[in-house]
Amino acid sequence: MVQIVAGDRRFYVAGDNKDLAEITYRQDGDKGDLVIDHTRVSEELRGQGAGEELVRAVVDKAREEGLKIVPLCSYAAHQFNKHAEYHDVLSGNANLSS
Repeated sequence: MVQIVAGDRRFYVAGDNKDLAEITYRQDGDKGDLVIDHTRVSEELRGQGAGEELVRAVVDKAREEGLKIVPLCSYAAHQFNKHAEYHDVLSGNANLSS
């Protein structure tokens, strides 16, 4: 399990001299959807669940703030397809087709 850090419109895993993984999002309008636009995991963290934990962090944020999510990046969309329990925060504007 990695330690997720909250940043400005992103969550990340910090390394010694660089971020080892990150997920970025923007908010469409005031109290609008959170749009996940990028997920990146370094080679050293791949296969350890860091990407899934980053998506979960955005899902938790959306739940806490009463927001919905548009998983624009392909990895986030894959996670929403894989985890039906995330659909409570899935925006009606989202397109999960592969």
